[in-house]
Amino acid sequence: MPQASTDTELATCDSEPIRTPGSIQPHGFLLALSPRLEVMQVSDNLAEFTGIPPEKALGRPLTDVIGARSAQALEHSLRGGQLRERPAYIATVGLEGEAFDVLAHAYDDLLVLEFERARGTIDAGIQQLYPLVGDFLNKISDADTIVELCQLAASEIRALTGFGRVLVYSFDEEGHGNVLAECIGEGYDGYLGQRFPASDIPRQARELYLANRIRLIQDADYQPARLVPAENPLTGKPNDLSFASLRSVSPIHLQYMRNMGTMASMSVSLIVKGKLWGLISCHHSQARHLSFHQRSVCEQLGQILALRIRNRSDADQMQFRLEVRRVMVNLLGGLTQGADFIENLRSVLPELLRFARAGGVAIVVDDRLISYGLTPDDEQIRGLVGWLSANVHEDLFHSDRLGTVYPAAAAYTDSASGLMAMQISRIHQHYLLWFRPEVVYSIDWAGRPEKMEKSPGMLSPRTSFASWREAVHGTSAPWHEGELELALEFRTALLGIALERAEQMADLAEELGRANKELEAFSYSVSHDLRAPLRHIVGFSDLLMETAGSDNPERRQRFLVNIKESARLAGKLVDDLLSFSQMGRAALRPVRVRMDDLVRGCIDKLAPDTPARRIDWQVEQLPEIIADPSFLQLALYNLLSNAVKFTAQSDPAVIRITSERLPQETVFHVADNGVGFNMDYAHKLFGVFQRLHRMEDFQGTGIGLANVRRIIERHGGRVWARSAPGEGATFSFAIPTNTNTNTDKV
Repeated sequence: MPQASTDTELATCDSEPIRTPGSIQPHGFLLALSPRLEVMQVSDNLAEFTGIPPEKALGRPLTDVIGARSAQALEHSLRGGQLRERPAYIATVGLEGEAFDVLAHAYDDLLVLEFERARGTIDAGIQQLYPLVGDFLNKISDADTIVELCQLAASEIRALTGFGRVLVYSFDEEGHGNVLAECIGEGYDGYLGQRFPASDIPRQARELYLANRIRLIQDADYQPARLVPAENPLTGKPNDLSFASLRSVSPIHLQYMRNMGTMASMSVSLIVKGKLWGLISCHHSQARHLSFHQRSVCEQLGQILALRIRNRSDADQMQFRLEVRRVMVNLLGGLTQGADFIENLRSVLPELLRFARAGGVAIVVDDRLISYGLTPDDEQIRGLVGWLSANVHEDLFHSDRLGTVYPAAAAYTDSASGLMAMQISRIHQHYLLWFRPEVVYSIDWAGRPEKMEKSPGMLSPRTSFASWREAVHGTSAPWHEGELELALEFRTALLGIALERAEQMADLAEELGRANKELEAFSYSVSHDLRAPLRHIVGFSDLLMETAGSDNPERRQRFLVNIKESARLAGKLVDDLLSFSQMGRAALRPVRVRMDDLVRGCIDKLAPDTPARRIDWQVEQLPEIIADPSFLQLALYNLLSNAVKFTAQSDPAVIRITSERLPQETVFHVADNGVGFNMDYAHKLFGVFQRLHRMEDFQGTGIGLANVRRIIERHGGRVWARSAPGEGATFSFAIPTNTNTNTDKV
């Protein structure tokens, strides 16, 4: 008889105590011992095997329960401290005229002994079973694909165990089981090519499959043997039987087996790279027993299969990456031919399709749009780019179900059910887009993929395993992991080509000559700050030449270090100056911005640069505002990095970000406990190349706060600061309220 229905009155399968069921399967019995080998807990079927009632065994030495001879055969293994959490065979002993295989493991502060009736002699079993491992290794070496590997394993394990049906299936990203191979006997239904719903295996059951890699249910109609006492006497909690071979299983799962026409089952976990890749699932229409040695060989075959799957998968992925990389090399070669970078991209459009195995590709550079192949129309592409700019801040976005994240894409699933979007610029709307068309396909389910059927007061597993076909729409071919990694690599190479082309087309003087009129107002500051490192380069170069004939390598090394550092500073000054000039030319794209998200992003970006610092970030809940998210994030980053820099001598540094909502504007404050500054010189703070501290004390070019002022003023806002020497500083900016702007959120 199965367990009473009250055992299944659970809210959900995930709440079942499958690790602590309080009982075992009754084809064996269990003794839980203290470290002194005293019996602390027994299964209530003890008398059936030993003639000793459970209550009379408790507190007694192991010798009194199984006899001196049997206890002596086990004692060395039990006292040697060699037991681990996974059960190990330690001996075969005789009890009441019967032979029992004894498995032991240490867990939950107890030594757990499990006694199973032995089948045949140990030596004969090992001689027959373990040569199978060698034969399997020889056969599996000849298999070329993962499906062939799985089919070979299914056939070998069915021959070894005698189960009527052996399935090998893998789990997809959603947790559904896809049957890759099977070996079945006469009268058994086949499931090859079908899919088992993820709901068939609850989350905690998958975790247990990962921890304990083999599980046998000998008879689905068993009456469980309860543990006496019910709780672990040493911990006062229910016993954790996660690794016990006799562990009782969920009554819902037993009903699931009966619904499937299965009275005995065994599962072997396939663990690949530390994750549950799939299962070898064995079924039999009648009760069936397997010895520990048979199970051990099955577990070894599963481990060998998992290793071969990993090797085959790695080899396939490596071959795929090599093919994609060949396309990328040819692609990059074509991008270096002409002076116009965008036209270069136009010339390699067919190769761009091959690179991503896409149906269409589009290039968007501000107002220019180039498309090729099967793509949405220009208006739809521009709408998509606007959505990406407002909602996606990663360098690469991908989806094989674009319509589920961007509803407007449902209008063009035929050309763009899948999208891989590469952001080329952080400030401008420069994107490279690959589109994949819809691939309508069918899934053959082993029963409808629905959750467990509910009846009043209890849960019941599904009763139908008849094949059910589902047509899937709005989905493209998935993006391969190798494609995504190489796309990021391609982005880096693309940016390198663009920068190199820009350097070839204009020298530094021409770039400065095109700077806007605002740069002319501080030409003296530019020349002063830039002249100093250049003088250092010239001066130390002269000294280096004068000492060329000397034998003082340390001195020459010092000169070279000074030259390198001066050159780095000069380059940084020029880079910051160009960045400042670009702030005045790029168009603002204001949307509704979540300031909390921007601040968290800036803090995360700063973290790698201050691994040894203690910084107490105090961030109040901040309001949403309407602004350009890319520019505003740059302003915030400059303010927060400024606070980090000038609190270098504070331990801990305390940086506080607050806000206040006023009728006409929203004000934000960034306060720190750093060195502060003299308010007499506050008017210099937001000027280009203006510093209130010596560069020797605090590194910087004096551009950051000038960028902050330009960004805030372009939003129609204002920026100011308050401080006193040694008492920290507070930098504030205000953004005016504007309700007439597009309010898409980012």
